[in-house]
Formats: sequence, structure tokens, C-alpha cells
Amino acid sequence: MKLSRIFILAFSCFILSLLLLQSCYSVRIRSVEGAYEPEAPLTRTDYYRGMAVIELDTVITISATSKDFTLLIRSTELCPSARLHTIEYRNTLGAILLSAVTFGRKRKVKIKYVCMKDDPN
Repeated sequence: MKLSRIFILAFSCFILSLLLLQSCYSVRIRSVEGAYEPEAPLTRTDYYRGMAVIELDTVITISATSKDFTLLIRSTELCPSARLHTIEYRNTLGAILLSAVTFGRKRKVKIKYVCMKDDPN
């Protein structure tokens, strides 16, 4: 009897963890026009192989009445053209839990983006 309770509890925890892992996802948006900014030393072996990727991992704070947040991309040394080629937004379990605990006021954001190559014209 005691062994079956332990088995049921372990199996329930396993199913719950599988359901929670399904809440992690990524969305990638890519332009078909223009060329990406190339990576100087080729170090990446993932989807972004050969691309100069800029990664943001931060917590944003928005009011409870606000429905959106705008991230401004300016011309910098990392992104001289200020035009975007590829954007990836990643949502994780930790981000969902932080948003739930703070009633949506704080959100953990993981963004990767690649700038377009600057036009010589």
C-alpha cells in the first residue's frame, strides 16, 4: 500500500513537470529582405551560425493598466543600421511564474536579435 502511494506521487510529479515544461517556447521572426550582420569570429553552432547576435536578458516593469511595452532599437556600435533582420522572443517557466507572482507588473524577457547589414549607399 505504501509503495503504491509513492509510485502515484512520483508519477503525478513527473506528469506535472512535463506539463510545466510545455510552457517554455520561443518565437522567431525573420526578414527575407536584406542581409544579416555577419559575426566577426565564427563561434556559434546553433541557428544563428555566422550572424552577429545581440542578446537581452532583463526584467521589464510595466503598470497594471498598460497593455504593451516598446523596446527601441537605436543605431549603436553593435547594431549600426538599427534595422532588424531576425528577432527571437523566448518565454520560460520562470518568466511565467514571475509574471504570475507580480500580477503581470514584472516580466522576465529573453530576446535575441540580429541586425541587418548597413547599406553602403
